Amino acid sequence: MFRIGIVDDQQESRGLLRSYLARYSAENATEVMVEEFADGSELTAAYVPRFDIIFLDVQMANLDGFATARLIREIDPLVILIFVTNMAQFAINGYEVDALSYLLKPVPYFAFSQELKRSLERLVRSRDEYMVLPVDGELIRLALAEVVYVESDKHRLVFHTRDADLMMTGTLKELAVKLEPKGFFRSNSYLLVNLRHVEGFGQSESRHVDGIHLPVSRSRKKAFLEALTHYYGQNPK
Repeated sequence: MFRIGIVDDQQESRGLLRSYLARYSAENATEVMVEEFADGSELTAAYVPRFDIIFLDVQMANLDGFATARLIREIDPLVILIFVTNMAQFAINGYEVDALSYLLKPVPYFAFSQELKRSLERLVRSRDEYMVLPVDGELIRLALAEVVYVESDKHRLVFHTRDADLMMTGTLKELAVKLEPKGFFRSNSYLLVNLRHVEGFGQSESRHVDGIHLPVSRSRKKAFLEALTHYYGQNPK
């Protein structure tokens, strides 16, 4: 499932891109969920990182595509932005907000499908780098590199990052299966730590960034040290 946003002040243009997405989905057995916005201000009013790709019209009445993109980038550095414009000279401005590409109106299906294919391939390659969390009724995309550790409290999982704590339901056992191949280690029955942020070990506890100390169970101490040594052998700072 890929979540895609379409932002354009012309209903006809939004409808065309939606029809292209439906066609691509049917032809390539790719499931997409689409949301439409009639202006950049509608998208940014309460923006949370939930989209994989956003198609942005450049010229809109209230908040144009570039202003919209700048606001999005303050919150979401990962979403793929593709500008849609009828003026090629605007495309160069996309580099300022790390846009992947642009499409010229009127957009032909072939150009659209090729750009979408390239974007989806990029997403598939990068999905190991983040995960999507259901938090308070919203889907939040979280970069794994930002997670210092995950704490289990009954059936709740708390993702501790350097900036905030995010909570979702789930079990640490299931999460460890997904994250241990990506540089995480279950240091005891209720903690899953990101080896990227471990700065040292001693007195049966791991030391992390920002002065965080976390206990390591006696039974997992040897495996923890081996995992840490292997991680930094493969990922030297």
